[in-house]
Amino acid sequence: MPTLLIKNATLLVTMDDHQREIPAGGLFVRDGFIEQVGPTSELPQSADETLDLSNHLLLPGLVNTHHQFYQTLTRAVPAAQDANLFNWLKTLYPIWACLTPDDIFISTQTALAELALSGCTTASDHLYLFPNGSRLDDEIAAAKEVGLRLQAARGSMSLGESRGGLPPDSIVDSEEKILADSQRLIERYHDPKSGAFVQIVLAPCSPFSVTGELMKQSVALARQYGVHLHTHLAETEDEEQFCREKFGYRPVGYMQSLDWVGKDVWFAHAVYVNGEEIETFAKHGCGVAHCPSSNMRLASGIAPVKEYLAAGVKVGLGVDGSASNDSSHMLAEVRQAMLLARVKEGITGFSLTPNPSPAGRGEGVRTLLSARDALRLATRGGAAVLGRSDIGSLEAGKCADFFAINLDRLEYAGALHDPVAAAVFCQPAHVDYAVVGGRFIVRQGQLVTVNERELIERHNQAAKRLLSGE
Repeated sequence: MPTLLIKNATLLVTMDDHQREIPAGGLFVRDGFIEQVGPTSELPQSADETLDLSNHLLLPGLVNTHHQFYQTLTRAVPAAQDANLFNWLKTLYPIWACLTPDDIFISTQTALAELALSGCTTASDHLYLFPNGSRLDDEIAAAKEVGLRLQAARGSMSLGESRGGLPPDSIVDSEEKILADSQRLIERYHDPKSGAFVQIVLAPCSPFSVTGELMKQSVALARQYGVHLHTHLAETEDEEQFCREKFGYRPVGYMQSLDWVGKDVWFAHAVYVNGEEIETFAKHGCGVAHCPSSNMRLASGIAPVKEYLAAGVKVGLGVDGSASNDSSHMLAEVRQAMLLARVKEGITGFSLTPNPSPAGRGEGVRTLLSARDALRLATRGGAAVLGRSDIGSLEAGKCADFFAINLDRLEYAGALHDPVAAAVFCQPAHVDYAVVGGRFIVRQGQLVTVNERELIERHNQAAKRLLSGE
C-alpha cells in the first residue's frame, strides 16, 4: 500500500474536536487514508513519497456543498448581470437549453479545477437540466479525471411554464423519466463506503420547478436506497410569495408537508426562514448550504447563519453556480462568509469558538464570526451537511484530503503572526498543494490531473458557441 509523509508544515490545522493547531506538523498517509497526525518528530521518517512543507500552512480540504458546474459557461452574461433570481433564470434558461454532453463534461472540469486550486477537495454539484442528450454520467466521468470527490446531485425539473412553473417547457422532463434515471444512477454509481469518490444525491430543483408528487416520489426513492436529498429553498422573497399562492405554505412548511425534512436533507440558501422554521431544521437534523456570494450577487438577502448555528443546525458553504457567483473559489467563499456575517451582525457579534482576546479588551465584549469559525463551516460544517464522517478534518482514519499554502507570498506579508487568519482575512490566493485521497491534484501551484491551458481553450469555445445561439 503506497505511503505519503507530509512533514514540517509551519502550522497544521486539524479542525478535529480538539481544534489542534500543530507547529512543525505533519501527516502519515497510507493507501489514501490518514494513519498519523502530529508533530513531524513523532511521525515515521520515511515513506514512498515525502513532501516537506516548511513555510506552509496545512489545512483540511474544503467541502463545497452547493454548485452548478455547467454555469461556468455563462459567467457575467450581460443581460443577467443586474437581474434578481427569477429574471436571471428567465434570461439564462434559453441559453442552457443548448447545452450538450460535451459542454457538461468541459464545464465540470473547469469548475473542479478552479475548486481544487482554491483548496476544495469535495464538491456537491446540482445538475437539474439535461438537454440534447446530456446526462449526469457526463459530469461523473469528467470528475473522475480531475480527481476530486463528487456528491453528484441528480436534479430535475418537471413543472414547465404551461403548468404554472418557472422553466420553459423545452427543458423539463417527465416524472417517470426522472425517477427511472435517478434509480439507474444510484444503482450504477453510488458508493456508501468510507472514502467514496462518487455518491449520488436526489435533488428536485426547487418548489417552483417540480410538482409535489415528484418531491414525494424522490424522497421515497432516496430513503429506499439510503441516499441524501437536496433542493433550493427559501432563497428569495419571490419564492416565499410563490409558495404561499400556489401551495398555501411558506417554503419550509411546504417541505414538511412533503416529508422533506430529516438528517438526510439539506437545503441551498435558506435565506427567508423564521425562528420556528430554524427550530424545525434543528429538530429534524436538516442542513443548510450557505452561499454568501450568490446571495449578494442576486440581491437575495443574507441567511441567518448566527441563528442556525445557535440552534444547532448543520451549516456548510457553497460557491453556488458560476453564473450567480462567477467564481468557483472556495477559499474566497470562506472569506465572504466571514465578512457577510459581520455585516449582518454588526456590533452585537457572534463567535462559534472563543478567540484569544487582544490585550486591553474589556470584559463582556463579544467577538464577531472569526476566520477559524468560517473555515470550520467550510470543513467540518460541510462534511456534516453532506452526511460524510470521513472528511472535513485531519485525524487518523479519515481521508487524506488536504491543501497547503506557501506563506512566503506578497498577500500575507505582515500577517504571519497568525497564518490561519492570514489565509482568510488577506486576499484569497491559489493553493500550492491539494491532495485528495493521498493523490496530488495540485502540486507547486499547478494542476497535475488536467491540462489547464487546453481546458481553458475548450471551455471558451463552448461558451462562445452557447452565447452566440449556435
